[in-house]
Amino acid sequence: MSKVNAEATTMLPLLKKKLAFLSGGKDRRSGLILTIPLSSDQTSMEELSATLDYLLSIPSVKCKARGFTVIVDGRKSQWNIVKTVVLMLQNVIPAEVSLVCVVKPDEFWDKKVTHFCFWKEKDRLGFEVILVSANKLTRYIEPCQLTDDFGGSLDYDHNDWLNKRLVFEKFTRESTSLLDELSIINDSDKSSTVDKEKSADLALLPSFDPETVLQTGHELLSELQQRRFNGTEGGGQGGPAWCPMDEELLAQPQVMKLLDSLREQYTRYQELCRQRNKRTQLDEIHAKVMQVVTWLQGPGSELLKTQQAIGDSMRAAQTLQQKHEEIESQHSEWFAVYVELNQQIAALLSAGEEEEVVELKALQQQLSDVCYQQAAQLECRQNVLQAAQGFHTTTQELSQLLDGLLGMLCADVAPADGASIQQNLKLLEEKLQTVEAGLTSLRQKGAQLMEQMCTQAPWPLEETESPAGEQQDNVQHIQGVMEEMQLRKQRCEDMVDVRRLKMLQMVQLFKCEEDALQSVEWLGELLDALLKTHVRLGDESQETTTMLDKHRKFVDVAQSTYDYGRQLLQATVVLCQSLRCTTRSSGDTLPRLNRIWKQFSVCGEERQQRLELALNFHTAAERVLQQECVDSESLDEVDSSGKTLLDRLTMPVIFPDGTEQYFGSPSDTAAAAECVRERLLLVEERRLQLQELGLHNEEEEDEEEEHVLNGQEARLDVIGEELSEKEDQDEEEEEVAAGQQDEDLERATQDC
Repeated sequence: MSKVNAEATTMLPLLKKKLAFLSGGKDRRSGLILTIPLSSDQTSMEELSATLDYLLSIPSVKCKARGFTVIVDGRKSQWNIVKTVVLMLQNVIPAEVSLVCVVKPDEFWDKKVTHFCFWKEKDRLGFEVILVSANKLTRYIEPCQLTDDFGGSLDYDHNDWLNKRLVFEKFTRESTSLLDELSIINDSDKSSTVDKEKSADLALLPSFDPETVLQTGHELLSELQQRRFNGTEGGGQGGPAWCPMDEELLAQPQVMKLLDSLREQYTRYQELCRQRNKRTQLDEIHAKVMQVVTWLQGPGSELLKTQQAIGDSMRAAQTLQQKHEEIESQHSEWFAVYVELNQQIAALLSAGEEEEVVELKALQQQLSDVCYQQAAQLECRQNVLQAAQGFHTTTQELSQLLDGLLGMLCADVAPADGASIQQNLKLLEEKLQTVEAGLTSLRQKGAQLMEQMCTQAPWPLEETESPAGEQQDNVQHIQGVMEEMQLRKQRCEDMVDVRRLKMLQMVQLFKCEEDALQSVEWLGELLDALLKTHVRLGDESQETTTMLDKHRKFVDVAQSTYDYGRQLLQATVVLCQSLRCTTRSSGDTLPRLNRIWKQFSVCGEERQQRLELALNFHTAAERVLQQECVDSESLDEVDSSGKTLLDRLTMPVIFPDGTEQYFGSPSDTAAAAECVRERLLLVEERRLQLQELGLHNEEEEDEEEEHVLNGQEARLDVIGEELSEKEDQDEEEEEVAAGQQDEDLERATQDC
């Protein structure tokens, strides 16, 4: 078969020349018809011989046994060439040739044939040779078995036959080779063990693609089974049905047999490949599973075990978080492989055999255990890092709050007033509460962090020494940070207590100063009211007595206000000494208070004296006006006291600094004086009445009264001088005592 294949490839140029061909026609003995169309050109006997050798190798032995009928078409050739071809047939196919029909040109070789008779040479040639014209060829061969060159109806296309022949030989060659290879592969797999190395993977690949070869065979078989090869054409004239490309010529059964064998071997080969692919797939899955497990239990675990720190600051925790994200990214790649492997294993489990299912489930369980354990470690580490970031963030915020509070405590307190001190004190309390809340939050975050560290999935016992020691260091660090923050907070609380006391004292200081100023203002208002509104002296003694009582109470109120102001200023001095500071207002408040009080005292004394004079005047006037018998002395006394009172109303109040001030307005003074004058007029009328009643005793009484009056006036003058001297002495002593107190208070203020 390999010889034919080699010749087919080599004979292609010769076959295209159509030096000879098998048209598929048969003679009456069912022998094949071999046609040799000679041309006018010189025909190469070697090429013709090679062509005949190839053509005669095509039919089967059975077909050859029936013999060939050779048609030598010499109509376009010379006699000597025809003769040479006939003689050559003796050497090429002497046993297979039954009859040689030489188609001659019309009446061209008649004389020459007489010189050479082929029929006489039958015994020597081994076959019968006849000379026949083309139109008489049907005597020996049916027209339906002849091509149209000889007047027959047989349809023959040499190029089409050649193409199909090449396809057939190619298919035969490839299918035979493929069958041998598949048989070797299938048979070798039976003898090989399951654990044999799969270095024979290349041997599983045949030289030809089975699918392509099968497709070629089916296409060839389809071509062979077409209508032009089923013998329906050319069967006219009542001739028997005949297949020009029967099994002897193109071996349609051979193609079918090859296809059947090829399908059988290819099915076995596919099953073999499927089994080997499944085994290979199992091995690949096992290798990948072990690769994932090895990495997760090896480098992956080492990466996690080296990352046990929690950092000592927010920045350090963020750096650890970035490193953990890198580790997670590396694990994600292997987890993706795990997911893919899990899907592959699930697909194999649904269609796997019992032995394979057990192996796959074991691999799946091992892979899942390792992956879930590693994922749990990653999640625990992530939770620890998040808790650490929260702890460090809270620590940083609390530290900033403590620094702000400490800065506020270390700054000097120089508020302008008590309201600003109250505001600063409120701000201080708010900051302290914020610090307390921050410390509480820090304790909670620290407890959560330590809880996360304690709940972290443990490593194997032989691997826990270093992580456990580092975890203990982390716990000590957390506790140390919380203790440090507690100490800082306690120090700040102590400083806050001191600052609170100081600020409360400052609030009290400002309050005392404000109240002292208020006392000065109140005392000034009392003085102003005394000078502007306390002008009337009353119309009668009872009213004057009431006004005098009210005046004393008014003076008592002023005295209380003055005493309250001095007490406040003394408290201010004490607070300044305690705070070691001076104030802007207490230095001039005391002189103002003393100055206003002295002015009030002078005015109050003057007011009291005027009221007392008015009381004496009204009492005397009422007594004179009510008594029936009144002596002139009483009338003179009333008149004298009234004039004295009128003179006193016109006098200003002289303050210690030399300034003068009048009580009320001139109209108010005139109204008060008018009341006195009206009483004096009544007294004067009373005097006239008495004069009319006791005119005769007037002179004696006048003399006696004058004598008595002079004596009384002299006596009153002496008493008045003694009282004035005593009052002046008392006032000087009070001024000296008050001045001494003022000097002491001013000296204490200056010292503060």
